Amino acid sequence: MKAIIVRKPGPVEGLEYAEAPKPEPKRGEILVRVRASSVTRGDVALRAMPRAVLVPVGLVFGFKPMKITGVEFAGVVEALGPGATRFKVGDEVFGTATGLASGGNAEYLCVPERRKMGVVGLKPAALSFEEAAVLPVGGMTARQILARASLGPGMSILVHGASGSVGSYAVQLAKLLGASVTAVAGAANQELLRSLGADRVIDYGKEDFTANGLRYDAIFDAVGKLKRSRCSGSLKPGGTYLTVKAPTRETEEDLEALSRLAAEGSLKPVIDRVFSLQEVPEAHRHVEGGHKRGNVAVRVA
Repeated sequence: MKAIIVRKPGPVEGLEYAEAPKPEPKRGEILVRVRASSVTRGDVALRAMPRAVLVPVGLVFGFKPMKITGVEFAGVVEALGPGATRFKVGDEVFGTATGLASGGNAEYLCVPERRKMGVVGLKPAALSFEEAAVLPVGGMTARQILARASLGPGMSILVHGASGSVGSYAVQLAKLLGASVTAVAGAANQELLRSLGADRVIDYGKEDFTANGLRYDAIFDAVGKLKRSRCSGSLKPGGTYLTVKAPTRETEEDLEALSRLAAEGSLKPVIDRVFSLQEVPEAHRHVEGGHKRGNVAVRVA
């Protein structure tokens, strides 16, 4: 099979589009014919991390350095390993390869039906494979972090970095909770954020939200570049500062909740660009540029 193999951690030149052995499902695993995957900021960070740092960090957090890149995937179940019962051959599935050495930037992927790290579920029929592939990581991250603010009708939130993957999901999820949403992003993404439900959009190039005198029940830094000290004056008394840097974990409950919202049309993944599998190194360069809108998908088949 064709796959993106990490020949050497560090620069993007260490990634190679090459032949790799087609995996066979072990006990409790399913073999997925991958139709789409993604390149996330996390993928870029893992690839760029030197092996001297990556291996010790992996030992602490329980993941393996990835030999094949791509944390997210969507595809069709092609075979079942012994004891695998959650899915059947032909099921369309999506999820994450977190904790595995082989990821979704490949034509085939074996994933355990259940595991401590990473999740897999039935793909929402309303989504394309590309849309489903970019839903898990950004969607689960946004959902879990937003839950810490206990948002509801009559409350307000500002999402900083709202046009990125986590930010675009956060805007939609906060709106579904009944909150008034102010989105902060560049001028090119103003209409996108309004289409996602933002009540007010601030162009960070023209306005500093920390100096306009407005206050919010919660402020969500969706890109990890906003210090709490800088925005504390924009929080209401008892308001909540949220950051994408906070730890999260992948759960089947979160994946199922996102799947339901996507199926009913309440949550829509934003895709900036779709690359071919062979173009994954270029996709890494695009994500590293720091100006993507929403998510970057990879069409595998």
